[in-house]
Amino acid sequence: MRSTGRVTIGDVARTAGVSVATVSKVINGRYGVAPETSRHVQQVIDDLGYESSIVARSLRSSKTNVIGILVAEFEPFSTELLKGISEAVDGTGYELLAYSGGLRRDDRVGWEQRSLSRLGGTLIDGAILVTPTVVARGSSIPVVAVDPHRGPSDPPTVDSDNLAGGRTATQHLLDLGHRRIGFLAGRPDLESARLREQGYREALADAGIAFDPDLVRVGGYRPDLADSPAHELLSLPERPTAIFAANDLSAIRTMEVAAELGLRVPDDVSVIGFDNVPESALTTPPLTTVDQPIHRMGTEALRLIVDLVEGRTREPHVRLPTTLVVRGTTRAV
Repeated sequence: MRSTGRVTIGDVARTAGVSVATVSKVINGRYGVAPETSRHVQQVIDDLGYESSIVARSLRSSKTNVIGILVAEFEPFSTELLKGISEAVDGTGYELLAYSGGLRRDDRVGWEQRSLSRLGGTLIDGAILVTPTVVARGSSIPVVAVDPHRGPSDPPTVDSDNLAGGRTATQHLLDLGHRRIGFLAGRPDLESARLREQGYREALADAGIAFDPDLVRVGGYRPDLADSPAHELLSLPERPTAIFAANDLSAIRTMEVAAELGLRVPDDVSVIGFDNVPESALTTPPLTTVDQPIHRMGTEALRLIVDLVEGRTREPHVRLPTTLVVRGTTRAV
């Protein structure tokens, strides 16, 4: 019968009628324990549900077999990424530790270095950092950065083709006949946001349409931050006929703002997002968006960090393609 409290190695020893040293030998597969005694101790371990702590495991073998997923906060992008990582970890022999430091809005820069200092080497063998602000060289453990603020550099990275995705979103609206296209930009400190805006600008230029700064606002990738900029764009004297929002959460908020202003999507204004998070398919109408394969990004990040932890050499930077997902929020004009 399993104990309802925290089971210690001493509890196992007392229940099995052996010494703590004998239990330790059984746990670590060391010699000096009779087969019958070893089987008995293992049965008690199973019955009590004993698990040695990660720290104790690290002290014994200098490895924890745990990969950390470090995020500034759990939001739709990091949550979907974690799903892909969780699917990929099966069969690797590693466990996952998802960690967020519960940071304040004004305490975001450098969060990953503080998290690595707390966890690296004692609790985790390697880390996947999700949209890190700064990743300095010389970490005590292998690190993979997903969608880093400054783009691919050092350490190894996984991201999607944000430039091509920005072009694809804008070209879709151009193909529908839109010429006055607003852009609700992402966070200015993120390379992915910069590339999506660059894609928007390049697609307009290729179509012979001059870039108009009056049609651009910064949405910051968050619904609360996108609210006022979306109102501004949709309240212009000559408002855009379509808006490309740099992520789905901003696009969804733009749809809500349009409804508040009495505008119908897509009849009065077309809206397209970026990411293809699950929420994008649940809006009314469902959101047209650019899919970046977030689950696959998680899978690739997990494979990359396992290879690094185990000393296998491979290409350090992985960039995945983006694709258009046409649903119900865009129409021809």
